[in-house]
Order: sequence, then C-alpha cells, then structure tokens
Amino acid sequence: TTPCSPPTRRGGGGGGAVYSPLESLNLRRQVSKFDPQESAYVRQLTRGERGYELRLVRAQDAVMEARVPETHVGFQDLTRVNAQTFEQKSEWFRNQCSILRVPWDIEHQHLKVRRSNLLEDSMTAFRAVPAEKCRQIFRFEFIGEPGIDAGGVAREWFHLVSEQLFNPDFALFAYGAVDQMCCQISPHSVLVEDHLQYFHFAGRLLGKALFDGQLVQAHLVRPIYKHLLGWPLLFSDLEQVDHETYNGLLQMLELDDVSVCCVDFTVTEERFGAAETIDLKPGGADIDVTNDNVGEYLEALLRYRLCGRVQAQLTALLAGFYEVVPEPLLSVFDFQELELLLCGLPTIDLDDWRRHTEYVGEYERRKANHQVIQWFWSVVENDFTPEQQARLLQFVTGTSGVPAQGFGVLQGNDGNIRKFTVNSLPVESAIFPRAHTCFNRIDLPLYKSKRDLKTHLALAVQLEATGFDID
Repeated sequence: TTPCSPPTRRGGGGGGAVYSPLESLNLRRQVSKFDPQESAYVRQLTRGERGYELRLVRAQDAVMEARVPETHVGFQDLTRVNAQTFEQKSEWFRNQCSILRVPWDIEHQHLKVRRSNLLEDSMTAFRAVPAEKCRQIFRFEFIGEPGIDAGGVAREWFHLVSEQLFNPDFALFAYGAVDQMCCQISPHSVLVEDHLQYFHFAGRLLGKALFDGQLVQAHLVRPIYKHLLGWPLLFSDLEQVDHETYNGLLQMLELDDVSVCCVDFTVTEERFGAAETIDLKPGGADIDVTNDNVGEYLEALLRYRLCGRVQAQLTALLAGFYEVVPEPLLSVFDFQELELLLCGLPTIDLDDWRRHTEYVGEYERRKANHQVIQWFWSVVENDFTPEQQARLLQFVTGTSGVPAQGFGVLQGNDGNIRKFTVNSLPVESAIFPRAHTCFNRIDLPLYKSKRDLKTHLALAVQLEATGFDID
C-alpha cells in the first residue's frame, strides 16, 4: 500500500495522512517547470467562427486589453480604482454600468414568467433577448399576478430563479468539495436536458445581477469567481473542487519515488453509469508518472480538473456573463469582493457566532475568557466593518455565507457539523493567523497585545484574496 491516493492508479492504493496544503512539499526531485507553489494558469475566452473557445494558458502569457471596450476607461483608470476601498470600487462600478445602461425611453425589455414554471420560462425569456440588448432595463411580471415592477418584483425574481438554478438538486451544480455552502459546476450536468443553454442563462443571470445591482442566492467556489475575473488559478484551487485528489497529490509529492503510486496520464470518470478512462495527453494510458514527469502530470491534471472536465459548461456560463458585463470592468475586484457584490454582505449574528465557536489548544481551558479570545471578539465586533467581518468568514470558512439555521450547523467538507474553531498558535512560529477552510478553523497566534492581534488579523483577511503566503 502506498501513502498516496491519487485519482487514477493501475496498482497499489490506499490512503494516508492529510498534509497541510503546500507547507512541506519536497520538490527537489522535479525537473519540469511546474511548481505547485508558483505555477498559475488563466482562462482565455476567445470568440471564433464556431462560437466561444476556452483554454487555460500560463499566467505570464495572459494579456488584458489596455482599454475597456465600449467605454473610455483605460488601464491607468483601472489601476487607480483598484487601489481604492471596496465601497469606492463598488460605486465606480455602478457608475460605469449606468453609463452603459440603455435608457428606458429608448428601449426596454418586458419579461413575463409563470411562477409555476419559473426556471424554464425565465430561461426562454432570457434567450429571446439578443446579446446587444442585455444592458437594457428589464421589467419582470409574474403572469396572473397584479403589480407593477418598481423594483420589488425584480428582486424577488433574481432571488427565486438563482435559488432554483444553482440548487444541486437541479443537477447543473454540485456542492463544493470543502464547503457545502458553495457550489461548483457538476460534471454530471451533461445529463440535464439543454444543459448548455441553462449554463448560458446562468452566466447572463449573474452578469445581469451585477449590472443591475441585484443579489443572487448562489455562493460559488473560488475557481469560478477566478474564472469570471480572469484571475490566475493555482494548484491550491484544486482543493475547492476535488479535495480527495488534491490531498492525494500532496501525498504523492512527499514520496522519494512517485512511481510507487502506479499512476499514468489518465483519469477515470463515471459517465452514464459506466467508468470511462480519459487521457490527459495523447497515449496517456501508456505513460507512467515518474519523478521526471510528475510536474507535467500535475499540470495536466490541474488543467483537466479546473477547466477541461467542465469546459463546455464553463464556456457557456462565461459567454453569457460577458454579454452583460464588460470583462475588464471587473478587474478592479478580487474574488472575495466579487462574492460580496453578487451575494451581498451577510447579516451576521455576532452573538450566535460567538455562542457556537469552539476553542482548542491554549484557548481550550479558559475558552472565551482567555485574554486573546476577548481581544479577538472585541476586534471583530467593535473594530471590524461589516465587510471585514464577511472577509473573516471567507478567510476561515471559504465563503461569506452563513447557514440559515445559524453558526450551530456550520459544516465541513465532509458534510458533518464543524463549528467555527479558534486554535492557539505560538507567536514565535507564526505572526499571522492561518486558516483551514476544510475544518472552519483559524489558528490564532498568542498575541501580546490587542493592537498586534487587530493589525495582523486585519492584514491576513485582506491579503488572503491575493493568494500570497504572508508568513
């Protein structure tokens, strides 16, 4: 039995200890250019004669146009806005959308849907709107119900449709690998009739919500937000969509000789009830993974899991999204801010949060009475803004969303209850807090003062979106 549990093997198997992501990788044996800590890939969406095409390219090869199409915004403007606060960036974005919005008296759209057939009617109505008219003002009507849409009907429509469309029961999306509050594109969505039309509709829905300042009931996994923004995808993003494969690869990299895993350049997927072997490169079934090519294998698997596996669905979603929102306008936001724009700042019950928090390590005995814990809650409640509170949740749990039943039913990646947990950490070993989103746990150093705690906690939750290791 080998200590690794990669996704495809032709012998051997078994599980092993789960390592902390990227903290102890022994990469001395690698001769390829792939580095799990440094290599990054960006999706490139291009429109050709046969429609949109999507591919992942190395981040250093990705290029963004210096001017936003259809606006007078240039690269210098984007750079200036990027340095501003979230509130300032949000206001700037709303102003840009107002400039692009078609006035009501020139032309507008009237969408009529049946509440009893909401999802299908809504997709049909949206599909009937040409792409060039998606920035017009939409008015919604529930057939057979009185009322003029002065904003309230639109809010209800976005709420109900997004709630149904992104519900895993509908099978277009599935729960995220580390957080069941988030959803990812399901590879089994091919079984849904007209699934690509629905993904195109999902993209338009998200884009229209952003453009009109509406909120949706859909927290997405980090890689989808990165795809929407055109942000680099890292090896660590794999954990969000396939936790088991991610940990298996980390364990593989700890081996002196990866060939003992008996892995080749293929993956096995279940398709229509049967196992199907997919080559990660031509002739992949005949190519064993060795110390010499393990980097190439990691890159190929990363490309497949984060893009290739759901490439058609992701392409349709992005195409629909950018029919409404010009891509470069979003470049001023990070992926955490994009979630807040789409889902809104959560209403956080701080008493409920505190009441359902567990303490371990040096904090276990005195719990909320420990001096550092008292400082922690004082900073969160009195010093942090609602945005910073939401970012703290994103930092520790992976999303700004809170279960409807409260913090008492917060779940981990295994679907079991895993409450918000604060663990102690010697300040000599780490000056910044560390997060473990699979377990909803924050490792909080034993700071000597409230000022130190506030400074380092605020910086940690702010910089988490950059992907930098601030330790």
